[in-house]
Parts: sequence; structure tokens; C-alpha cells
Amino acid sequence: MSQSVDPTRDYYNEFSKRYEDERRPNSASGYHAMIDDLEVEVVERFARGKSVLECGCGTGLLLERFATFASDAQGIDLSPGMLSLARKRGLNVQEGSVTSLPYGNGQFDVTCSFKVLAHVEDIGKAISEMARVTKPGGVILAEFYNPYSFRGLAKRLGPAGKISNETKESAVYTRFDAPWEIAKYLPAGCAIEDRWGVRIVTPVAQAARLPFVGPLLQRAEQKLANTAAANLAGFYVAILRKRA
Repeated sequence: MSQSVDPTRDYYNEFSKRYEDERRPNSASGYHAMIDDLEVEVVERFARGKSVLECGCGTGLLLERFATFASDAQGIDLSPGMLSLARKRGLNVQEGSVTSLPYGNGQFDVTCSFKVLAHVEDIGKAISEMARVTKPGGVILAEFYNPYSFRGLAKRLGPAGKISNETKESAVYTRFDAPWEIAKYLPAGCAIEDRWGVRIVTPVAQAARLPFVGPLLQRAEQKLANTAAANLAGFYVAILRKRA
């Protein structure tokens, strides 16, 4: 009897072998550090001293930082390859899908997901599940790929990047959702409270590595993250509140 194949799971298992190559501390690229810092900042805003679940935690680079300020930090991911690295960090993680979370109702104060929802076809189900495991009055941080951004333009018009010598990013399902489309995906009892923009003015990742330009971009990104300019962010974080 043949096993079922999950192309997204297989993609990230393969990606796990080189996922951290440019994401390690003191790596040559300042781009990933800038993106990670902005995502950690918005989680800390809501999750300090509280429980947080990261849906699609990957190798645990963000979750490890969440654990420094949250009372409880847990994560799920589809990929055993990614999770093996997260477990080496001593993190509380398990295998699972954002469309079928292995947790009870109302278990977490904050539920978040970065770089994951863009690869989920049934986006309504994913957000409903994130809301289900969030406590009444809690927060859901849902990050989307924005087509109306420098990054969105580059990804749609440029060649697909490589995750290995054999596989390109085009091998996995990817969606782009404009900020004003997100409300239609929300379940009852869940509303958009605010927004947070990541990668608003950085035209290409390489720009963040330049000696003088990189620090200027980083300061601009931080200042603009919680303004109307977030609507132009490559990674648009919808800050959702579950009704108490």
C-alpha cells in the first residue's frame, strides 16, 4: 500500500537541509535578521508573559526567541526535518498542520504564523483553526504575502529562487493576498484590530546587506511597521482579536 504524498511537507523537509544557511547569527546576510527582528517585535507586543503558539515554527529560530519572553511557547510544523532542528534547541514542538491543530479550544493567549499561510490553499480553515485554539479576547497574528509590494512584484515577475540544487520555490503552492482581502477569510467572532508591515521599503534582499544602506533600511522598516505604509509590506501581518 503506497503512502500518501504531501508536496508541501516534502518541500520543507528538503529545505530544512539548508534553511539556516543565511539565517545563523553573524551570517553574511542582514536581511533575515531584519525580518526576524520585526516579527519577534510584534509577537512580544502581545505575548510577553503569556502563552504563544507558532504555527509553522520551522527550525525554531523565532520560537526560541518567543520563549525568552512568553510564559509558554509551543510550535507545530509539517516537516519532520525542520522539527528535528527545533527539538535540538530544546523547544516544545510537535508535527501538525495549521488546518488541523492538535490542541484544545482556547489554549493560547497568542497564536501566530509567519511565512506559512501563503502556502495554505484552504486559508479560511487555517485562520479558523488558529482562532479556535486562541483564548477568548486573545490575539491571532496572521502573516500574508502581499502582491502590492516590492517583494510581491519581484516574486511574481522574477525567476523562482532555489532551495536546493534540484528544487525551486515554484515547487510549492504560494498565494498572494492583498491586505483588504483578508477580512473575508475571518471566522465569526474574529476581527481585524491592527496591522504590522514587514519589508516595506527594502526593494531586494541584497540591499539589506550593504554597509550603509542596510542600517538605514532597518531603521525605516521599524518606524513604518505600524503605520499605513504597512499596506505596501511584502509580509503583511493582520493583527486579529478574538471576541471575549
